[in-house]
Amino acid sequence: MGKPAVFIDRDGTINEQMGYINHISRFHLLSGAAEGIGLLNRSGCLAIVVSNQSGVARGYFPIDLVERIHEHMRGLLEKENAFLDGVFFCPHYERGSVLEYSVACECRKPGTGLIEKACRMFDVDLDRSYVIGDRLSDVEMALRSNLKGILVKTGYGRGEIEYLLPGSPHKPAYIAEGLLHAARWIVKDLDPN
Repeated sequence: MGKPAVFIDRDGTINEQMGYINHISRFHLLSGAAEGIGLLNRSGCLAIVVSNQSGVARGYFPIDLVERIHEHMRGLLEKENAFLDGVFFCPHYERGSVLEYSVACECRKPGTGLIEKACRMFDVDLDRSYVIGDRLSDVEMALRSNLKGILVKTGYGRGEIEYLLPGSPHKPAYIAEGLLHAARWIVKDLDPN
């Protein structure tokens, strides 16, 4: 039997939302993010990042910068005893300027391609899995994958909750202050006793 997985958005959920992270110096972990991921690790969940990185297709930065930022992110988290099982990202954007990445794809959220890719690499119990993110597109991806979507108030979250959520057909299972609070809710939801 597979493990429950928590698919976690990156920008605005794990690190500060700064628009396009076009330099490693712009990557800063949010307070509580490492603690939340560590809690998921200890609870037996897979912690998997799923992130749109269309700046690659738009020509804002090369794909190797995304890889270096992810190495940096892993290092910062590991210093706080938090570990990621996988990191998956979509570099595509249909109207981009870098031809190789300017394609329509299934991996760009709210598409489910990143989750499907992760499920090919890991033995995931989808019936007990979740998505955490700061955008309604994260919640929509969760619902398309039959997962519980959790919207955090960090990053774009507060604006999404106030201005977009009332008219959206995509409702989160829970709204959390941040990643740590979302992780606590998940642990309780997985084992309500």
